[in-house]
Amino acid sequence: MDKRRPRVPASPEQRRPRLHAVEDQEPEHTEPHPAGLTPTSPRQQTRPSQRAARGEHSTVRTAAGAARTTPESARTAPETTRTTPGAGADGSAGRSWKAQRETTRKDRVQRFWHFVEEGNPYTTFWLLLGSALALTIFGLVMVLSATAVEAVGTPDGAYGVFMRQAMWAGIGLVGMFSVAFMPRGWLKKLAWPAMVLAIIGLALVLTPLGYEVQGNRNWIRIGPLNGQPSELAKLALCLWTGLVLARKGHKVRELQHTIVPVLMPGAALVFAFIMWGRDLGTALIFGFFLAAMLFVSGTKARYFLVAGATGIIGAVALALMSPNRTVRIQAWLGLNDACSLPQDFCYQSEQGLYALASGGFWGVGLGQSRQKWNYIPEAENDFIFTILGEELGLLGALTVLLLFATLALGMFRVASRSTETWVKITTVGIMAWVIGQTFINLAMVTGLLPVIGVPLPFISAGGSALTSNLVAVGVVMNFAQAQRVDARSRAGTRPSKPTGRNQAGKKTGKKAGMTSRRKPATV
Repeated sequence: MDKRRPRVPASPEQRRPRLHAVEDQEPEHTEPHPAGLTPTSPRQQTRPSQRAARGEHSTVRTAAGAARTTPESARTAPETTRTTPGAGADGSAGRSWKAQRETTRKDRVQRFWHFVEEGNPYTTFWLLLGSALALTIFGLVMVLSATAVEAVGTPDGAYGVFMRQAMWAGIGLVGMFSVAFMPRGWLKKLAWPAMVLAIIGLALVLTPLGYEVQGNRNWIRIGPLNGQPSELAKLALCLWTGLVLARKGHKVRELQHTIVPVLMPGAALVFAFIMWGRDLGTALIFGFFLAAMLFVSGTKARYFLVAGATGIIGAVALALMSPNRTVRIQAWLGLNDACSLPQDFCYQSEQGLYALASGGFWGVGLGQSRQKWNYIPEAENDFIFTILGEELGLLGALTVLLLFATLALGMFRVASRSTETWVKITTVGIMAWVIGQTFINLAMVTGLLPVIGVPLPFISAGGSALTSNLVAVGVVMNFAQAQRVDARSRAGTRPSKPTGRNQAGKKTGKKAGMTSRRKPATV
């Protein structure tokens, strides 16, 4: 049995002389201790700077009682300076947290631009394809939801409009993939014939084949098929204008080369036929992407000022000359005269805002819209975004906007990375057309612009519009595919299929550590 007495801890009075003895040995090293730190050995009484030089750490008890080990240099730093880890005792060697946050933000922006300009060229093709397919699927679902109620009593049934839209989507997808993988030289050869066919189609609107819808005469009917030639003219004008401006090169900075033949007679004929049909919304889109293409080609800025002023004066004059457009502008301005008419031009915009407001964040549910029950005129066309916002809520609306942003990012990557002038100008024109039309439609349904009859790309019902949008994306995909091939040729190698045999003719396998041989690419 162990008869030794248990060890009793020393009292504070017994420890005090011992502490004084340590302080008497090194009085010049004594410093006030931080709150909550109690020295237990002579080593803790050494100068903090000496301990920091030796790389030692001290343990500090926090208010919660947890031990926190920090370098001595960080303990002795001024409390008023918030420094980053590794900063000096006076804070001069470190950076403040605001500077670090600003640097982090700049790094993110630099990484984003590096992805846009120097990222993997294979990504661009899939960005374009994925966003276009997703938007098309969104459009088919929303067309079915918006038209099923009103189409029940029609001869085609509840799914008639949806089936026609799905048929045109299939035609557009076939056209998109066909254009995406055709030789790039064919697109140049098709530019002039496409422009001629577009002008002929616009001229047919003025013949007995054309008919009027909602005050705009921009439709033609040939047998069981009907469509808008102006939608196909958008793509034709993009291809033709890009080719002409690229061939002119630096001469486009001169006024005569800017006017002939891009503006006169090319764009002038297109604008004349469109305005003859009183389609002001389509004319605005044509003017927007045409100005973007001229800007990228290097046209002088003062020409845009003159053309912009002329365009604004002409648009105002055309709006005042048409009673229908005048009343719509009055309804947009909120004048009581327009809203009190029997037609009630404020009704469509008000019902659209009601639909967006009732959707909330999550929406009322797919197919559960109340405003599509004959409350919103043309719910499946120009105002389909309001049905989308009501059924899918803010979350669904933001998802669609994110898909459009992804599509714009892919097009911008193609334009910024291209070394061929024709590719750059044409891509900018298509991007300005699709994204500009999207913004105009969203501004129209939210009340920021008057109702001018502009559909939402890929989403609104309409076979000719959907087909032209998909084929336009196919053109940009063709350019992205060419950039992939160029990047592969610059690398000088292309992965070949493994043959399973080495140069001696013997079979090889993964265990032998053999890799596939590479051979020069042939483009």
